[in-house]
Amino acid sequence: MLGLRTAIYRVGDLATAKAWYSDVFQEKPYFDEPFYVGFNIAGYELGLQPEKEPATDKKASVLTYWGVEDVQSEFDRLLSLGAIADEEPRNVGGEIIVATVKDPWGNLVGLIYNPEFHLPA
Repeated sequence: MLGLRTAIYRVGDLATAKAWYSDVFQEKPYFDEPFYVGFNIAGYELGLQPEKEPATDKKASVLTYWGVEDVQSEFDRLLSLGAIADEEPRNVGGEIIVATVKDPWGNLVGLIYNPEFHLPA
């Protein structure tokens, strides 16, 4: 295993999701086709794929945490962009803070501050 490469969210409206995620990550997609939209987020791939049957009541089975410096401010910012609160920011041990929101298509988006996490050299 070489580590995480891509997190993909399935969405009911690809054009709207592309604009929403561009605002969330303050990044434009590098790949933009009707079957897939790809963003490079600090060296990691965020992909959007259209759903065959749009649904917002998705069952959470996988959670991807995106690293941030201030979980509370990012949590609040995502709520202001239309995300729905799932788990409020909370300390899970040491200095590690996590929170989750749901995007407008029902996907879980995790936020984490973890000063112990370091990318390999």
